[in-house]
Amino acid sequence: MIPGARSPVPPGLRAALPVLALLAAGFLAPLVAVAAFAFATPRSYDAFRSFSLENFAQIFDPANTVWSSFAWSLGLAAVVVLVLLLVAYPIAHGLVHVFGRWAGLVSTAFVFPLFVSENVRLYGWVLFFIKNGVFDGTLKLVGLSAPEWLYTQGLTLFGMVYVYLPFMLFPMVLGLSMVPRDVVDAARDLGAGRMMIWREIELPLAMPGILIGMLLTFVLAAGAVAEAKILGGQSVITIAQDIETAFTYAQNWPLGAALALILVVIIGALALAVMARLDLDRILGRR
Repeated sequence: MIPGARSPVPPGLRAALPVLALLAAGFLAPLVAVAAFAFATPRSYDAFRSFSLENFAQIFDPANTVWSSFAWSLGLAAVVVLVLLLVAYPIAHGLVHVFGRWAGLVSTAFVFPLFVSENVRLYGWVLFFIKNGVFDGTLKLVGLSAPEWLYTQGLTLFGMVYVYLPFMLFPMVLGLSMVPRDVVDAARDLGAGRMMIWREIELPLAMPGILIGMLLTFVLAAGAVAEAKILGGQSVITIAQDIETAFTYAQNWPLGAALALILVVIIGALALAVMARLDLDRILGRR
């Protein structure tokens, strides 16, 4: 380049090149490989060398029960989001407005489990709920008996709520911290009640953080597999398990890739719908 000449590449793009290269290598390339296998000949490894729609025809066959796995995964993810909305909002409100100097300690209590493997934590709950385990043994000491909770759909849902709570909580904390206190104080001085302030001011202004938490939680929960295996005992078969089975035991990579591609399309459409409602400039503090 001639000294002093203006570069044809904008400075922002030059600064973003390392990130773009990382995304291309770590996200785009695997996605292209999955798409290539999805259209390959069934039960083959002919990615990029063959084109077939047989895998999708098999998935959309009315006799195929794989859609029950999609229904379980997406249904459980939706229920987890709804439960965590009710559970995480009071905690987030407390972290922002109530706990004060204890907020850091409370936050650490929710972050610390993330440093332990998810499988280890889930097996800890197995030991807690298993017959003659901690919970059952404690009830027997007082003459009671525990119901059979382990390896049920309910405990699968419990495990997902437990695992994904931080992913809903902290974006929600971010959203609530974005609500200007002077606006709330002004509304209170003008006679607005607590419910009106929450409905008309706090909830709309905190909605970007809440939507991010909902989206992140739903995406992670839709691809969950450990909770259904360890706590649910496969009483629920999720789509992630079907994908894993296709890639491992069945050795049918094209079918597994087709299932994964359909899941990516569903989750991607949801993500785009949510992101279209977010004001990223406001979240990042640019206005």
